Amino acid sequence: MNETKKDTLDYGNFIISLDFELLWGVRDCRTKEQYGKNVLGVHTVIPRLLETFREYKVRATFSTVGFLFFENKQELINNVPVSSPSYKKVNLSPYNDYFDLVGDNLKVDLYHYAPTLIKLIQDYPEQEIGTHTFSHYYCLEEGQNIDEFRTDIESAIKIGKKYGIALTSLVFPRNQFNDEYVKVCNELGIICYRGNEHSWLYVAKNKDNRVRRIFRLLDAYINISGHNSYTKSYLKSKYPIDIPASRFLRPYSRRLKLLDGLKLHRIKSGMSYAARNNMTYHLWWHPHNFGVNQNENFSFLKRILAHYNDLNKRYNFQSNTMSELANHIKNGKQENKTNQ
Repeated sequence: MNETKKDTLDYGNFIISLDFELLWGVRDCRTKEQYGKNVLGVHTVIPRLLETFREYKVRATFSTVGFLFFENKQELINNVPVSSPSYKKVNLSPYNDYFDLVGDNLKVDLYHYAPTLIKLIQDYPEQEIGTHTFSHYYCLEEGQNIDEFRTDIESAIKIGKKYGIALTSLVFPRNQFNDEYVKVCNELGIICYRGNEHSWLYVAKNKDNRVRRIFRLLDAYINISGHNSYTKSYLKSKYPIDIPASRFLRPYSRRLKLLDGLKLHRIKSGMSYAARNNMTYHLWWHPHNFGVNQNENFSFLKRILAHYNDLNKRYNFQSNTMSELANHIKNGKQENKTNQ
């Protein structure tokens, strides 16, 4: 079980990772009409997140789809890799005529471009920009292969360098990955990635079923899968370093708002367990999850971050980006960033 107290870090660590993707992340399953408000909301969510994180002295990793870096469509088309994913389900690939639906630049298309947001994140040096692959690549889908994945990551690294960003952390889209693809990441300079929770509910698959979805929903409110906190002995057992997820922060739901107290308790209890036992707790979500009902979502987030501040004072619980924690583990030491 992952909640062992043996071989811990010097103190607990709080990790936040954000899957920053705009419409590229949902284009194969949702339309602008269905989800457009959430996506457009990201352009105000990101600035609010940055200011909120700074207020509570919290660091985060913004795992960013490579397509978002481009200034215009021509630049995007000019940087399309020679080898693109050959998914059996052709609608999964953004390269199959989807670019025809993309506007010429950010001024006319807020759904597919985010260079100004990326530059804004760079203005907050305590935050990290990682990669969410170049094209929102699905590693377990039929048809694609490891060489196509390698090309995709190489393209992500290339566009990151244009911004002066060395991409060293990765979040796999739809949490789809396997050991062979992780080895490719290692070869390309990725030092850490977000793995999945250690429960049958979260095993990486390209297809899901209703039973798992129902139990994952229940797990957000009651403890089914455990605290999903991780010791140093686990974190340092692989390279690139697997920093598994602990909890997905589900967005505000009017239908389920009466259960918000349970959801908050579920997260806070996991954080407390990690802090008391010098373990790592990893919270994640998508900025577009906060795209609507922003005030409700930020109010809930601030209660989590206030709890982090309390745990920092009581147990020296530390906030780190994914790459910072990976470097701490690799180098065998941590920098104390106790909140003042």
